[in-house]
Amino acid sequence: MSQKIGLVMRSTGSWYEVRTEEGDILQCRLKGKFKIKDLKVTNPIAVGDKVAYEIENETENTGIIYEILPRENYIIRQSVHKAAHGHLLATNLDQAVLIATLTFPRTSLGFIDRFLVTAEAFRIPTVLVFNKLDILDNEMIAYQEELADLYESLGYQCLFTSAVNNIGVDAFHELLKGKVSLLSGHSGVGKSTLVNAIAPDLDLRTSEISTFANKGVHTTTFAEMFEIGSDTFIIDSPGIKELGLADMEKEEISHYFPEMRELLGECRFHNCLHIDEPKCAVKDGVVEGIIAESRYSSYLSMMLGEDNRK
Repeated sequence: MSQKIGLVMRSTGSWYEVRTEEGDILQCRLKGKFKIKDLKVTNPIAVGDKVAYEIENETENTGIIYEILPRENYIIRQSVHKAAHGHLLATNLDQAVLIATLTFPRTSLGFIDRFLVTAEAFRIPTVLVFNKLDILDNEMIAYQEELADLYESLGYQCLFTSAVNNIGVDAFHELLKGKVSLLSGHSGVGKSTLVNAIAPDLDLRTSEISTFANKGVHTTTFAEMFEIGSDTFIIDSPGIKELGLADMEKEEISHYFPEMRELLGECRFHNCLHIDEPKCAVKDGVVEGIIAESRYSSYLSMMLGEDNRK
């Protein structure tokens, strides 16, 4: 049998939905055990992977995956269950889109910064989408605009949306065209509602937010890729409660903050960790207002390994 190349659209643990070059969906499983060199992960194959497969049973529409093709990039988080392992969220991305809400539920700046650092580490462009504009008062709207100014000054595109009031929905749709995009964020930020607004045929499940905990209820249990237009794919990932950094040394973390990266050669010590060393350009940058205090606070929490939900 001749090997064919397909695209992993969904992973449910032991089986993978693979899109053939003809556009059909095949149920595939792995041949034997896969180990990825130098990458300790709980899932050897992720949504977005290109794989070589063979048809196993034409009647039952099943196949066997023999090989994972080289990845252009990937985005990874620390495994919730195995501390020494990572969990691949998605691979071969053109961009990551983080959907955040300032309230109900609140997305912390620490979480936003962890996500940005993770994407920076693998050179994946990231866009911040601040959703639920319709439930913000004037004070919160002003604060949201301040945040957008901060992140845009660092090179991150920001978008304000409200699926309920149809604000920014067209711009959100335009953002995704012709790209493979990972959509991420806490449960309850309105990811599925936004996607349903631009691709109603998908009819993604949405859920109410638990008022008691002010947290969303998980509606997506597995990452899944959808084709929503010509050469336009979105990967809908499960709502992330926490984002532990994986596959990253502490010495590297400052390199993934664009505003710190510019100052790294100016510290007194070449191996400066920017915590309590003398004549540190990064700490001076915070004092001088070149680096936002919220960003430096996020950096310290990553360096000190603090709660990754903050």
